[in-house]
Amino acid sequence: MPTFTALTTLMGESPAQALGEALEALEPAPTGVGVFEVEDGSGYWEVGGYFLDAPDEIALAILAAAHGAKDFVVSEVPDQDWVAHVRRELPPVEAGRFFVYGSHDADKVPQDRISLLIEAAMAFGTGHHGTTQGCLLALEDYIAEGGVAQNCADIGCGTAVLAMAAARVWGNNVIASDIDAVAVDVAEANLRANGMEGQVSCVEAMGFEHNMLKSAAPFDLIFANILKPPLLALAGDMAQYTAKGGTIILSGLLVEQGDEVQAAYEAVGFQLSQRRDIGEWTALRLTRN
Repeated sequence: MPTFTALTTLMGESPAQALGEALEALEPAPTGVGVFEVEDGSGYWEVGGYFLDAPDEIALAILAAAHGAKDFVVSEVPDQDWVAHVRRELPPVEAGRFFVYGSHDADKVPQDRISLLIEAAMAFGTGHHGTTQGCLLALEDYIAEGGVAQNCADIGCGTAVLAMAAARVWGNNVIASDIDAVAVDVAEANLRANGMEGQVSCVEAMGFEHNMLKSAAPFDLIFANILKPPLLALAGDMAQYTAKGGTIILSGLLVEQGDEVQAAYEAVGFQLSQRRDIGEWTALRLTRN
């Protein structure tokens, strides 16, 4: 049976969240509503609804006009097992010693790599995204240069793939945090799937606003694979909670956003150690002076 999507964009998080709430009350009701920031630095947010029956396009037009959004684009989606499709289209990712894979590729796991099982169905980053791959390669280079992190944090952890990578290398002094409670649940599920329960502590927090993070600081190594606005907002806290001589690995950035973020972190006492561009994305490795 076909399903339907209705998608629009508008400026700003608050208006987007308000439109998402209004969309949930539409009749026929959507089976799900998503509100996401468009990762191009434009400030636009995407609001989408998913319907089992064709949505009322007049009602959608009224909602869009009332909230200052562009007209909804309604599309019919063919009946398909999308998770199976995504799994087929996502091959394993190799990043130095790290091998990120889905269960459909379990027979391809090499014995000489640190393997991390991340299912394609998990919605907070599979390791196939250029930003995650860039962070893993930055971690690989940090290790190759003799870097050792006894105390590590993954801020905005998503699936916790970066936290798990660090824990596999150095042990269990790793804290993974995310502002989204669902992401924290996903992170904990991934730890169980990888037989790593207890090796990473998962907490719900905005930035470093959690007692566990504050008491564990300063950190030798911090990952933050998020987006440009929160990375800029976190620069001061990142300097406060990174040990002198410690390293941070930042991504979630388009190539054209890298210079601005680098400058913001240099202004609070960091020095660029490495920059790696993968496609349209960039990852920065910086050291605190």
